[in-house]
Order: sequence, then C-alpha cells, then structure tokens
Amino acid sequence: MKNRALIETAVFPVAGRGTRFLPATKASPKEMLPVVDKPLIQYAVEEALAAGARRLVFITGASKRAIEDHFDSDQELEGLLRRQGKSDLLRQLRSVLPSYATCIYIRQPAPLGLGHAVLCARPAVGERPFFVHLADDLIDAQTPVLAQMAEVHAGRGGSVIGCQTVPRAETDRYGIVATQGRGVTQRITAIVEKPKPAQAPSTLAVVGRYLLMPRVFDHLARIGRGAGGEIQLTDGISRLLDDEAVYAHRFEGRRYDCGSKLGYLQATVAYALAHPELGAPFRAHLRSIVSQGVTAGRRGPSAQGRPRKR
Repeated sequence: MKNRALIETAVFPVAGRGTRFLPATKASPKEMLPVVDKPLIQYAVEEALAAGARRLVFITGASKRAIEDHFDSDQELEGLLRRQGKSDLLRQLRSVLPSYATCIYIRQPAPLGLGHAVLCARPAVGERPFFVHLADDLIDAQTPVLAQMAEVHAGRGGSVIGCQTVPRAETDRYGIVATQGRGVTQRITAIVEKPKPAQAPSTLAVVGRYLLMPRVFDHLARIGRGAGGEIQLTDGISRLLDDEAVYAHRFEGRRYDCGSKLGYLQATVAYALAHPELGAPFRAHLRSIVSQGVTAGRRGPSAQGRPRKR
C-alpha cells in the first residue's frame, strides 16, 4: 500500500428541500428524518468519522437550522439528564459529535444542483482530497463505505466513486459509468447523468459516495449548467477523467434509498430489527402482524388526519 494521507474533510450537501417527504419536511430537513433513534445525517457523519474525516462541511439551505442545532452542544439538556441520573442518555448525547471533529456550515445561495453544492465547499476543502456523502443513501456495511473507498485511494490514488449495479430500466435515475478492467474496483472511462436505458453505457450506477481530488473544483467552476438546468457533479467528474484516474468501487454493504418513502421504511425496519434493545420485541411484533393477517388502517389525504369512521 502506498503511503497516502488520510482524507480529513467530508462534504455533506444538505440544501435540498425533500419534497418527496412533504409535509414532514416542510419545516424540518429531510436529513433529520430518524431511522429508529438517529437522524439520517448522524449516520452520515458517523460513516465519515469512521473513515478518518475530522472536518465536516455542511452545504445548507433554507430551513436547515435543525442540522446545526443537532451537532451543537446543549448544556441545558445535558444538565437535566445529569440531574436525573440518566447517564446512558447523557453519554449518547455527548457522542453525537466527538470533540476532535469540527463542523463548518456554508449556505448554498441558490438551488443550482449537486455540482454547485460541492463547489460551494471549495474554500473549506482547499487543495486536498475530500469525501462527498449524500445522506439519502444509507448503507449498512461492516466496513463503512467511505472507509472502503479511502483504502482504494490509499493503494491507487485518484478519485473513487461508490457504485452498484441497478436494473437497466432504472438507469435514468442515476449517474451511470462505463469502466475498464476487472474486480470490484475498475477505472472509469465515461460517466453520464441519468441516461435513458437504451443509451446507458452500462448498469453500474453512482450511489451517493465520492472521494474526489481537488482538481474537480476547477471543472465545476467552468462547466455551466447541464441536465435539469443545474450544475451537475457528474459533468465535473466527466471532465476530470481527462486529467487523472477515477475509479468505480463496487462497495460491500446493503444500500437503502432513503430519498424514497419505500426505501426509508425498509431502512427503518432493517435497523429496528438490528437494534440491541428493540430488535427482539420488534421482530415478535412483526411476526404477530403476519400471523394474524392484520392490515393497519390507512389515513389518506381525505381523512385529514382523523381516524376513519367504522
């Protein structure tokens, strides 16, 4: 393995409005949606810290103050828990952000796309390799995915992108890469943003994890708007291919697309079943539902939040 420095900075683009989860996200960021007992953004931060990051850069937008509050200290709450003798909860609260980690918040002035959000982080990142983590993609892995990618970078250098195979019918939902070579890590030869299935160069999709070399900032600053009228990170990476190696890494782990309601529910069930305290009783509850053939009553928009009449 080559001796390469740790990746110290992780960028979290969190300026999106989360419209697919309205009205839940009207006043609260989608990244603060909880999976059992932790919000999505905390899982993201924990993954970055486990990969060696120490500087956490959040690219924020309107109504994102809850993220800052979550990672800030709350002396009043800590004092209350201390007086009540709730040492376990106090320890959990203090572990939300280790003392060695630094948070930086940068406001994205306009919703100009993921590439623009990453470009906003340039003053905080400098001229060093950095992570980009999309909290919507929750990945349960024995070795955190960013740590897997840092290991690839340590051995090969260059940029590394987390990828997985998707059905061809879904290529228009992702950035899709073409690669050369064999194995779980291959060099990327082309990358296309959301191609139609007939035009997709492969079914290997980019899924929310990036380790990027700082040269990408130069391209993001010049490319202008692409698909959807936004500055696309995919387009910046496409230009980066002409300068240096970019690798696709087929990560080990189970991904949950928490940007969709179904994926979010799937993640909640999976993480609840794995929870050290809740796992056993929750599993028993699910078995009872299946055995009894119980279907929960639905509250649709027409019900206005009221139980249905029987």
